[in-house]
Parts: sequence; C-alpha cells; structure tokens
Amino acid sequence: MMMILGVFVFSLHTAAYQKLERHTQWRHPSLDRVGKLPAYQFTGRGEDSISLEGSIIPEFGMPQSLFVLRVMANTGKTFALIGGTGKVYGMYAIIGIKETQQYFFKDGTPKRIDFTLDLVQVYDTITT
Repeated sequence: MMMILGVFVFSLHTAAYQKLERHTQWRHPSLDRVGKLPAYQFTGRGEDSISLEGSIIPEFGMPQSLFVLRVMANTGKTFALIGGTGKVYGMYAIIGIKETQQYFFKDGTPKRIDFTLDLVQVYDTITT
C-alpha cells in the first residue's frame, strides 16, 4: 500500500503514483501606504494542495480505479489522506482528475493510462 484516500487504496494493483507534489501557502495580505513600501500582515495558513501523478498498466493495475476516484469526487465529500508509512495528511477533497490514454490494442483498449489527481485540504487538521 502506497497511500489511502478514504477507502481507496493506492497500490501497484490499483493505481500507482510515481510523483507526489505538495504545495502549502501562507497568507500575507498587503496594505498600500503613501510614500512607503506596502505593509504586510500574516493572517494564517492558506491552501494546502497535493497532486499525485502516476500510471496504470492494465496488465498490473485496475483501469476502473479512475472511475472509482471520479465517483468519490462526484460526492463532493472529503476523505482522509494517509500515507503508507502512517503519516496523516488530513482531510482532502478531489478537485481534479486528468487522464491520458496511450498505446492502444486493436480494440481500442489502452496499454497505458497516465493520470494526475489533484487534492485540496479542506479541514483544519494537524499536518506536517
């Protein structure tokens, strides 16, 4: 097991990701001042997003995995994201899925499916 999103398990047998990119922001809005540089005030943590990029090879993984993730996204719910090491990332919503199919069999079945899954944290939780 590589990671769990809700009840969906990322693994070699479902959808394996090769790249995890995390982007965390902090808010510092500015206030313009006459004759001076703008003043900045720290107002807290901003968005925390994670992007998972990977591939599904139908001989090893499940092409239906992306369908399952789309069904989860359609609910509009948030899901706990937990790494394979036990690291709890927090509660995340699926905000995007990109799918690229390539190298096809004669019947149109793809030999490889690349995907990008975009998640955003929605609840305040203790994360590192």
